[in-house]
Amino acid sequence: MPLQFYNTLTRRLEEFVPLRPGQVGMYVCGPTVYAPPHIGNLRTFFFADVLQRYLEYRNYQVKFVMNLTDVDDKTINGARREGISLAEYTEPFVSLFFEDLDALGIQRADAYPRATSHIAGMVELIRQLMDRGLAYEAEGSVYYRIAAFAGYGKLSRVDLDASRQGERVAEDEYDKQDVRDFALWKAAKPEDDAVGAAWDTPWGRGRPGWHIECSVMSMEELGDTFDIHGGGVDLTFPHHEDEIAQSEGATGKPFARYWLHGEHLLLDAGKMSKSLGNVFRLAELLERGVRPSAIRYVFLSAHYRTKLNFTFEALEAANHAVRRIRGTRDRLRDYPPILHPDPMDTPVLHESAARALAAFSEAMDDDLNTSVALAALNMFLPEVNARLDALQGAPINKAEQQAALTAFERMDRVFGFLELADRESTPEAELAAWVEERLAERQAARLARDFARADAVRAELLERNVVVEDTPRAGCGPCRIGARWSLVEAVLCPPHARSITTILLLAAEGIDGFVARHEYAVFMHREAGSEGTLRTSQTSSLRSCHLPGPHRQKLIVGEDPVAADRERTIARLRLRLPEHTPGLGFEGVNPQVIGSG
Repeated sequence: MPLQFYNTLTRRLEEFVPLRPGQVGMYVCGPTVYAPPHIGNLRTFFFADVLQRYLEYRNYQVKFVMNLTDVDDKTINGARREGISLAEYTEPFVSLFFEDLDALGIQRADAYPRATSHIAGMVELIRQLMDRGLAYEAEGSVYYRIAAFAGYGKLSRVDLDASRQGERVAEDEYDKQDVRDFALWKAAKPEDDAVGAAWDTPWGRGRPGWHIECSVMSMEELGDTFDIHGGGVDLTFPHHEDEIAQSEGATGKPFARYWLHGEHLLLDAGKMSKSLGNVFRLAELLERGVRPSAIRYVFLSAHYRTKLNFTFEALEAANHAVRRIRGTRDRLRDYPPILHPDPMDTPVLHESAARALAAFSEAMDDDLNTSVALAALNMFLPEVNARLDALQGAPINKAEQQAALTAFERMDRVFGFLELADRESTPEAELAAWVEERLAERQAARLARDFARADAVRAELLERNVVVEDTPRAGCGPCRIGARWSLVEAVLCPPHARSITTILLLAAEGIDGFVARHEYAVFMHREAGSEGTLRTSQTSSLRSCHLPGPHRQKLIVGEDPVAADRERTIARLRLRLPEHTPGLGFEGVNPQVIGSG
């Protein structure tokens, strides 16, 4: 299947054929740096990241450009309000923008041109438009004459008859010949000069209009005609429509060949925007314990051209999905391999990996259908776990193992959440060294059959939120069982929660086609009489439960119960808590309220 994109310009799905074989020029409208970006803005930048990643996955050499709008009404008003220069005002927001990109694992573009660095090019483009009769000067400002450009409206299909001469216009645009005309250059006001936002031109001092900035920056970086122009759907009109009129009006050549637009992010089913005040910023979400890898997964769960409702429930589900996928990959990676396996053993993961990658590519070729591509990855997991279960501790064919790991790595080159989750889970060096010492002590105690000491070390590790998982290790006789450890994950804190206590669940090996040897759950205790929930995932049967905080107990539930005993195991869990503590409920395969008696 060829790579296809939905082109807003033609309103149809089209095969992608770049201007130059093997090379792609791509421009996406970036932020206006007057405030920190909100999570809705970041969805657009994430969409651009996935687009870039997948083009590179398909071996295209991509030149990706994203502008920074650092001069417009909002930046000027902000600088005036703070009593500082335009550059001083915008620079901190540029830094915040890049910090957010890095936090979400969004790859850097090849260039981030700033509008204030391209003033000379804007003046030259305006001069070309005036020479062609497409622009005119009035009282120090320059306007684009829409009626003189026959192709105006071809991107947005806007009805120009809906805008009539004589309608009200902004107070600084009374000199326009037609109400539909838009400003290419604005005559300077005293406040513009006061913050350093005015430049000398043949028409006097002034500053650029918003639309001219992107025309100039994109063409100076990528040429008069380039492959892909992207951005949020709200930019289709008038911004992108005006870019086409300016660029094609000046050069007489096609501007961008494929136009891709990402839909809005919704909060409680309403559009998220700074003007409405219903926004979340990334820093606020991180303070609540949200993991960037979960945000990436949520963004991937919906096609870029569909609206996405952003909820804490979706983030919680995404966090679990990332853990499940990462857990399967880690289980495969840590499973002992062998170069020369038993000839009676038949490898199966080569074919499974090939099927997963084929389904992934087919979905992504279909206009970046990330939700279907994610399904291909998730369907791969039970095949991996079934294979490892079938081996029953025997080593796996190394080539088979590598084929499956390569499939994980290749898909995540586009998805990016596993790499991010690995980074999130990397402990500090001091803690890592301490944990390794404790694990060595625990292993020595186990070899000496001092199981009381081994349990005490494990409890000590739990006190610092370190989970220990015993894993198979090849060829060591009594040392066959090794250990892997990880940190209890940060807990997602919904806005309505007063406080949260982490509850650690250790699990035996898996059921239902996948393995998650350790999970965490959350008990939300807000106030007397309020509801609290212990959430468990649909994974494997429970061994123990540990409650840190004011109700510090460790509850041992049987001895490595098997999956078939899970319902009985859950029924035996009891917590001795104060009378005011609300009942605990399990959400999973067999939901059951177990009370607090």
